[in-house]
Amino acid sequence: MNAVGIDVSKGKSTVAVLRPFGEVVASPFDVAHTGSELKALVGFIKKLRGETKVVMEATGNYYEPIARYLHEQNIFVSVVNPMLISDFGGNTLRKPKTDKKDSLKIASYALSYWTDLKKYTPQEDLRKSLKLLNRQYQQASKLKTMMNNNLVSLLDMTFPGINKLFTSPSRESDGHEKWVDFALAFPHCDMISKLTVKAFSRKYKKWCNSCIRRHLRAICTDSQSHAAAR
Repeated sequence: MNAVGIDVSKGKSTVAVLRPFGEVVASPFDVAHTGSELKALVGFIKKLRGETKVVMEATGNYYEPIARYLHEQNIFVSVVNPMLISDFGGNTLRKPKTDKKDSLKIASYALSYWTDLKKYTPQEDLRKSLKLLNRQYQQASKLKTMMNNNLVSLLDMTFPGINKLFTSPSRESDGHEKWVDFALAFPHCDMISKLTVKAFSRKYKKWCNSCIRRHLRAICTDSQSHAAAR
């Protein structure tokens, strides 16, 4: 049984190898994340006699290329939640933290939970893309909500309740809301209150016509873009 503990960080990894009863096969050593050094690491691991398992922590995205590379070389790899390693041996806090100590601790964890280690399998590219797009969508939604709240907060000082003047739903094509265009044209309530009903009606109709023209131009542009794409 060869337990290979790898503490992954940016640009390099620290590797240690243990066997049962505390036998140190390889004291902690550093491996740069270059093609030549990773290839040398694979050669070193494959030369170990007996069954070998590699364990590393799921730290950010640093571990993914290393785990994938070792997996492609037919080496057993297990990626473990960092909290399990942190709590292993009763130490809930790792102070002082060093890469060498951590690689030995990861190797010790591998020996203790040898039969329970789950084999790492690379995520499918489609699944990774979906996860990335989902994160981007969530971030965009949060940003949109934040900017919307900021705009409403500012307009409360010049035109309170302007965001509630229109009941029409958001535009299906891009999610645009009518009250935002209205706020651009009439950012202050005095711009309306000082007008007569007849004067405001003229201005409002003129604004509605300009909105319709902009919307039609946008539709034509989208149609032309789709036609060119085909």
